[in-house]
Amino acid sequence: MLEPSGVSTRNVADLPEGFKMTELGPLPEEWRVVRLGDVVLKMKAGGTPKRTVNEYWGGQIPFALIEDITHSELYLYSTKRSITEAGLRNSNAWLVPPGSLLLTMYGTIGMTAINVVPLATNQAILAIIPSKDLDVTFAAYALRYHANRLAKENVQSTQKNISKQIVARFKVPLPPLSEQRAIAHLLRTVQRAKEATERVIAALKELKKSLMRHLFTYGPVPLDQADQVPLKETEIGPIPEHWKVVRLGEIADFKNGINFKREDRGRGILTIDVLNMYTDTIYPRLSGLYRVNITVRPDYLLAPGDLLFVRSSLKREGVGWTVIFPGHHEPVTFCGFLIRGRLHSKDILPEFIVNFLRLPSVRELMVSKSGKVAITNINQGNLKAIPIPVPPLDEQREIARILQTVDRKIEAEENRKRALEGLFKSLLHHLMTAKVRMPKEVVEQFEGPGETHAGEEGP
Repeated sequence: MLEPSGVSTRNVADLPEGFKMTELGPLPEEWRVVRLGDVVLKMKAGGTPKRTVNEYWGGQIPFALIEDITHSELYLYSTKRSITEAGLRNSNAWLVPPGSLLLTMYGTIGMTAINVVPLATNQAILAIIPSKDLDVTFAAYALRYHANRLAKENVQSTQKNISKQIVARFKVPLPPLSEQRAIAHLLRTVQRAKEATERVIAALKELKKSLMRHLFTYGPVPLDQADQVPLKETEIGPIPEHWKVVRLGEIADFKNGINFKREDRGRGILTIDVLNMYTDTIYPRLSGLYRVNITVRPDYLLAPGDLLFVRSSLKREGVGWTVIFPGHHEPVTFCGFLIRGRLHSKDILPEFIVNFLRLPSVRELMVSKSGKVAITNINQGNLKAIPIPVPPLDEQREIARILQTVDRKIEAEENRKRALEGLFKSLLHHLMTAKVRMPKEVVEQFEGPGETHAGEEGP
C-alpha cells in the first residue's frame, strides 16, 4: 500500500534487519532524513550583469550557465562565458569558492556540478557550500538521483522553476559521513572509467579520420612510404596514378523506397527507416525495425551488400547518411525516406564505397553542388553524379579491412561505455536507496577528519 507521497506503509515488521521506516521509505537505522538547508553552510543563487554593458563581460571570472553544468560529467573546470570584476560588483552574481555544489533550478532542474575554480553563476543556478556533515560529491550524486522528486516541487510559471527556499526544505537521506564518502568514491570510480572510455573512443575516431585521409589519398601503404606513391590530380583530389575515377551512377543502380502510411504499420514485412541509419559503423541498426502490412514486390527487397542513403538530410558530418545492408534472416524492405543503391560489378566492394562516401570532403562536395548549407532532399541525380575512386580489388579489400579493424575497436569501446553507464545508473539507484550497502571494511577506510566539502578527491 502506498501513501499519497508514494512511500510504502508496509508493516515495520516487514523491514529488513537494521532498517527503519521513514517518510522517504525504508532506510538504514543509522541514516537520517534531513532538510538540505540544515546540512549546508550557505546557499545562494547568482545573477547576470547587464548584457548591454560591454565592460561587464569578457573578463577573468568564469560565469556559469545551465549548459555549462549539463555538459559537465561532474567537475566544472571552465565556462563558455566570463565576466569582469565590474560585472561582479554591479550584479547579484557572487564569487563561488571552489568545491561548491552547483544546482540548476530553472527549466532543467536537479543537474549538479562541482566547481574546480572560483566562478560566478547566473540566477538559474544555486551555489551550495556544504557543512562538515555533508560530502559534496555525495550531495552532487544524491541530488541527481532525486532530481525528479525535486522537480515536482517546482513553482509553476512560464517554465518549471524551483527556488532556494524549496531546495532548503527539500528532504534527502543522509548516511554517516564515512558512508557518504565511500558511496561517492565508488560512483566516481565508475564515472571516471566511463570518461576514460569516452576519451579512447574520441581518440579512435580521430585516428579513423586520419587513416581515411591517408588511405583514400595514397592507398594501403605505410605512412613512411606515402611519399613513394606516384599521384595524379583528379576532381576528388590526388589519388594514386593506377586508380581510376568513375561516377557512382556508372557502378550502381538506384531505387527510391516505399512511402508507407502510419496505419500500414503492424504485422507484415520488416522495414528499415531513417532512425536505423544513424550509426557510427557502416551498417544500419537492425534492432527496432518496424513492420508494415503491405505486399512488397521482390524488387523492393534488400539484398546483402545493398547501399542505403538517407534522402532527407546529412545530419552528422560523415556519419550515418549511407550504410550497407548486411543481410537478415527475414525479408526486409526500405521506407520512402531512403534510396537503395545496388552495385552491378563484383570488382567494387560496398565496404570501400561506403567508407569513401563518409569522407567529410564528399559531404562538402555535395553541399557545394546543392548551393545549400546542408543537404536536403538528396535524390538519385545527386548520388549518380558523385565521383568515386576505384583502386584494384585487392587494395579495396585492404582499405576496408584496416578501417573495419578500427570500427570494431570503436564498437567494443562503445559497448564498454554503455555497460558502464548501465552500471552507474544501477549503482546510483541501489546505493542511494540502501538496497546495496557499502561493505563495512570499505566504509571504515573513509573515517576520520577531512575537508571533503572542498572536493579533495578531485577529478
